Amino acid sequence: MHQKSQSSIPNPQSRIFIAGHRGMMGSAIVRRLKTDGFQNIITRTRQELDLTDQRVVRTFFATEKIDYVVLAAAKVGGIHANNTYPAEFIYNNLIIQTNIIHEAWHTGIKKLLFLGSSCIYPRECPQPIKEEYLLSGELEKTNEPYAVAKIAGIKMCEAYNRQYGTDYRAVMPTNLYGPNDNYDLENSHVLPALIRKFHLAKLAAQGDTETIKEDEAIHGPIPSDFKESLGLIDDCKLKTANSKLKVVLWGTGAPYREFLHVDDMADACIHVMGIDDSIYAAHTLPGCSFVNVGKGSDITIRELARLITEIVGYDGEVVWDDSKPDGTPKKLLDVSRIKKLGWQASINLQQGIESTYKTYSSKVGS
Repeated sequence: MHQKSQSSIPNPQSRIFIAGHRGMMGSAIVRRLKTDGFQNIITRTRQELDLTDQRVVRTFFATEKIDYVVLAAAKVGGIHANNTYPAEFIYNNLIIQTNIIHEAWHTGIKKLLFLGSSCIYPRECPQPIKEEYLLSGELEKTNEPYAVAKIAGIKMCEAYNRQYGTDYRAVMPTNLYGPNDNYDLENSHVLPALIRKFHLAKLAAQGDTETIKEDEAIHGPIPSDFKESLGLIDDCKLKTANSKLKVVLWGTGAPYREFLHVDDMADACIHVMGIDDSIYAAHTLPGCSFVNVGKGSDITIRELARLITEIVGYDGEVVWDDSKPDGTPKKLLDVSRIKKLGWQASINLQQGIESTYKTYSSKVGS
């Protein structure tokens, strides 16, 4: 195996493979790299490159002259999706990251950035969550398969670094939101789900069934129980004029969550990619490949819902169904290490949601 000679900091001529470039995180990194003048960005669609097929991935890495890998490809989703498809979450994520990390090493690529998740930490974790709390307790059951896969990715990077002298780093983002988010109500995360639910409720109150149909065509089916709560029947027709609507949300709204705009996360990724080896090692745990990335502040889901109703302009009733799971009660990342590495978030939550909603509503009518 031939080990390539590479500098610590990628330059605009570097050939960087972005796995998962169509996803929210991958597309944000591509946008940022292009802004920074990178022109040799390598991307492949799922149809062009099946990342679950080891032979296909091996051939791809063997034929492409890649200098740097950003591993943003993953199967992701909220509580409902994790509960419904646990086998898919653990299988797809394990096999994709295993194929990419191993074949990157196999072809001599010494630089790789792995995108993890804050769900790697125990459910009952001291707050804010430090990197050293990994594997210190039981995981949250609702997303355990996904979390186990991401932990395996971290440990794989660390094992290859230790045995083969690679420089495979990982970033653990908090909850992300922004352009190219997933708004499918069956498997989206909480923030985009709230944006879509309140937007649809506002449209129903206005009797705008045509835009509701357009939204469904773009972002996926509207569950029948949610249609019913909006006074909708088949083909998104209104049963009766209904200006007093209710939106039913899962849980109590009491859990705290931290949210980071995806453009901030992309900025953090580029920053971590460019940090000198000795500086990175000095501000991370010994032998540790990863660092937390977040805002360092959180908000309750109930407060988040209230903020989004104001931004969207929905003034109907909000009902909390406490028979549904809340998930982890609090999940705030300690971001002191990445601050010491010279980075911190800059996008305000309200401004970030306003911008996200503007992009979302412009696609489906406002």
